Amino acid sequence: MRLATWNVAWFDRLFDDAGRPQRDGADSARHGVTRARQLDGISKVLRALDADGIVVVEAPDTGGRRNGVRALETLAGEIGLRARSALIGFPSHTQQEIAFLYDPDRLTARHDPRESLRAPCFDTHAGHGESRIVWSKPPLELAIEAGGQAFRLIGVHAKSKAPHGAETPQAQRRVAVENRRKQIAQCSWLRGRIEDHLDAGEALVVMGDFNDGPGLDAQEALFGRSGIEIALGEDGPPERRLFDPHARLALAHPLAAQPATARFAVPPDWRILSALLDYAMISPDLRAFSPCWRIWHPFDDPAIYADADLRAALLAASDHFPVTLDLDLSGNTAADS
Repeated sequence: MRLATWNVAWFDRLFDDAGRPQRDGADSARHGVTRARQLDGISKVLRALDADGIVVVEAPDTGGRRNGVRALETLAGEIGLRARSALIGFPSHTQQEIAFLYDPDRLTARHDPRESLRAPCFDTHAGHGESRIVWSKPPLELAIEAGGQAFRLIGVHAKSKAPHGAETPQAQRRVAVENRRKQIAQCSWLRGRIEDHLDAGEALVVMGDFNDGPGLDAQEALFGRSGIEIALGEDGPPERRLFDPHARLALAHPLAAQPATARFAVPPDWRILSALLDYAMISPDLRAFSPCWRIWHPFDDPAIYADADLRAALLAASDHFPVTLDLDLSGNTAADS
């Protein structure tokens, strides 16, 4: 079984109110990329992934006349994708949903939000007074069955730490610290839900865009650890920790070359910044199912770089690249890769 997570930059801008893909020469929300070119790139990448289930971050909007599930299923039908069924959980008010696009012939999936003393439902507030937080993009909680195996999946789009709108260095630092505080709080909330599933003995996959990684910014030192370390449970015993090999590499070798899942042009000189922001974490029990991870980075993966069409499609489609997780549900086990 192949699961994937992919942040598709401003996917919503590519559909009309009826959920029809707009393959035309109008500008997309990506600089210098038309809607037709971005849609063609997205379509090629989705077909190449050939995943059984895809956590789509920044999925098309649901609200008013717009319906993200309808938009995704329309596109899947047009391009002949076997992952042709879609669902979302609690809708976002940001025009960026978290959706799950899946093959109904290979797995079943349903939105199954939980609430506990550790962590309230993701569409509510947590905390008290000024410390209250809320997810602008509530994580998507799924109960999935595939190949005789039941497991939980949580799709995540955590708070961005970028100081958008801040014009002075002082304002940039203040907003960056505030955003980091919110991001840490969200990851702590998520960790509470993870603890619930570990206590229940439920196999768990947590995947999506965390907008974070070890050592990514100066504000991390103020808080002692990254949101990723909190979600993984790095301060707990091995049997309570989630695992992602790319996060493990970044944590173990902070001064070495790092894997990357995103590529941004950063002002004022618009040079390219690469960052590890997207993850596919698994609970310890799933490590027995021969997990295999891959970042579909057009410059870091030799096979992808050699495929000029796929390389161009990935660059046109989004500033994030997909991460896939393959699990062998047949009972054949091997070491992690």
